[in-house]
Amino acid sequence: MNRGLALISLWLVLWTPAASLAQEDTGDPEVTALRASFEYGKYAEVLDRAGARIDRGGLGEDELVELHKLAGLAAFNLGRTEEASRHLRALLRLDPDFSLDPFVVPPPAVAFLEGIKDDMTNELEFLRQERRLRQEREKAETERRERERVEAEVLRRRAEELASQVNVRTVEKRNFLVNFVPFGAGQFQQGRNSLGIVFAATEGVLAVTSIISYFAYESLFEERTLELDNVLDDDGRASITIRFIPTSRERQRDTWQLLKLASAAGFYTIYALGVVDALYHHEDQVVRTTVETREPPSRDTPRSQVLTPRATAPRTTARVGVYPTSGGGGVALSLTF
Repeated sequence: MNRGLALISLWLVLWTPAASLAQEDTGDPEVTALRASFEYGKYAEVLDRAGARIDRGGLGEDELVELHKLAGLAAFNLGRTEEASRHLRALLRLDPDFSLDPFVVPPPAVAFLEGIKDDMTNELEFLRQERRLRQEREKAETERRERERVEAEVLRRRAEELASQVNVRTVEKRNFLVNFVPFGAGQFQQGRNSLGIVFAATEGVLAVTSIISYFAYESLFEERTLELDNVLDDDGRASITIRFIPTSRERQRDTWQLLKLASAAGFYTIYALGVVDALYHHEDQVVRTTVETREPPSRDTPRSQVLTPRATAPRTTARVGVYPTSGGGGVALSLTF
């Protein structure tokens, strides 16, 4: 019975195209030679040489699977089922999910392998679980190495960034007299811009209101010339000019006068608060340290400039200008912080 199966298998293999059993060449040239010998039907030679090559060792898992497959099929075709079973069982222990291609390998050989699988069901399931665990461990190890590589790369880039960064020490000297300038100049010098805007806006509104009230109050005056009799002069008469607010404008006078005084008092009150606040927070100099990224220094750059960056000291300057107006003159104060 075994001889008949072997003859049928031999006939089918001989009629199978040679390229159908060819797989991707492995790294060992002897494995390739044994595959070619198997395709030419040299089963006894394949069985002997494959066993000897397996015994010498030094093969990868894929090469071992290929050699056990060739030896198992060669033994099966020779009717040596015990050797075929031994090689195919070793193959399944290496790859529990291995199966023969029914379009390439004769059905009796495929059925023989499936019978071995049925006998090794429990063992193969254990091997599959062990293989999954090994793959999971290898995957976890690969992910760990990748994370370590990424972390090392991040640390390297961070070190390069730190190497290219320098600490810049800025010393800002503040003028004490600026604290007495109105419109929040002291607050602006100290970098407290929000409070400076509040003082500047409030004092500006009060100053404008006081100026408008002043001119509105002055516009209520009228001038009248009075001639006086019995005054000794060349003509025997004299005249004087008087300024007065008519009684009909008394209400407007009181309103504009009160608004003028109140806005002036409010202006000086806010101005005093601003001066007190600026004096309370005044510092003669403020030191700030910032981190700046510099380009790598060239070979011509002096070492002292690379290691010790210069500290900058912003200056506060004041300019006073006088300009003419239609009624006299004006003074303009300009501050630069």
